[in-house]
Amino acid sequence: WKQFLVWRWDMKSRLCEKLGIEFPLFAFSHCRNVVVEVSKAGGFGVLGAVGLAPENLEQELKWIDENIDGKPYGIDLLIPSRMDHKNENSQTSDDLKALIPKEYYNFVDNILEAHDLETGDLWSGKYGIDYTHNMREAGANKLLEVAFRHPITLFVNALGVPPKSVIKKCRDKNILVGALTGAREHAVKHAAAGVDILVVSGTEAGGHCGEISTMVVVPDVIESVKSNQDIFILAAGGIATGGQMAACMAMGAAGVWCGSVWLTTPEAETTPTVKKKMLEANARNTVRSRSRTGKPTRQLQSAWTDAWTSPNALKPLEMPLQGVLSRPAMDKIDTKASAGHKGAMALSTYYVGQAVGLMNEEKSVKTIVYEFMEDYVEAVDRLSKTLK
Repeated sequence: WKQFLVWRWDMKSRLCEKLGIEFPLFAFSHCRNVVVEVSKAGGFGVLGAVGLAPENLEQELKWIDENIDGKPYGIDLLIPSRMDHKNENSQTSDDLKALIPKEYYNFVDNILEAHDLETGDLWSGKYGIDYTHNMREAGANKLLEVAFRHPITLFVNALGVPPKSVIKKCRDKNILVGALTGAREHAVKHAAAGVDILVVSGTEAGGHCGEISTMVVVPDVIESVKSNQDIFILAAGGIATGGQMAACMAMGAAGVWCGSVWLTTPEAETTPTVKKKMLEANARNTVRSRSRTGKPTRQLQSAWTDAWTSPNALKPLEMPLQGVLSRPAMDKIDTKASAGHKGAMALSTYYVGQAVGLMNEEKSVKTIVYEFMEDYVEAVDRLSKTLK
């Protein structure tokens, strides 16, 4: 299948040449298996590492190095430009928990109890890991120290301009720097900072996303940085097929960045409950909600997201406190849902984009990559026939 595609076309791409890949399909995933399989199939895997302790990241990257057959890959961290308590490096998880008003703990308890879940151990430390420190520059640098001991070729930052110190360290090691971009003004700031790759994400995307559609924000960003020929644009948001990829590249993108499409693969970290929901969902079954992190994230609609928009709902806290509040609850919900608890299954949710409506069948990562290639070729063929 792959050899047939290679015979049929030869990808001409500066970005592919720069990174040593065959096809400019970038896969964001928290699962090392997805990262490895995408890179081995000709794309580029990127490990989402913000939730990992340095020692865990070392284990993950060592495993990737041993299994990726020398193919290139990168990592993604989340260092927001704006976040409450961003520079308070000495602040512990317990300090953050103490800042959350009691009524918020009671509100979450009530959500779970309304679905027959016990909450006596919810705040004991048994559930949910607080990784707030990884979102501060000091914490991110600890993770980068680990990553720099491995052959990563790309670092991508979400929710803000990468810190100057991080960009310099990447430059010194010939590692490309990328940044999530949701609007023209973000792109201008990233370009001024010296970012190499802009991951331009529309509101259709899973996880943190803005309000502008992919079809609009991609050409808008391209226009805003057109004077800088050294910046590469990756389109993101709602992309799950090679035909969509071809459309984005027709607009001027150098490739695409996909996260949601891998979540229904056997290799993904997705829980069985959530995977089943995704396979049955359509594009209308996602919501943009602040209930997980404090910033708008697109995720599956569930009894959890509904509770945060009910008439008696509290306003979600700002980042990072909303994440500190929600992570133990979501961890317990996932644990109980995996054991078949019906109330937990109703509450379970996960970050996913509107492309979930196109994800109706469980397929391997390798199959998805090859289908992207085939669909891309067919789309380009169709487009070429419109010209005489």
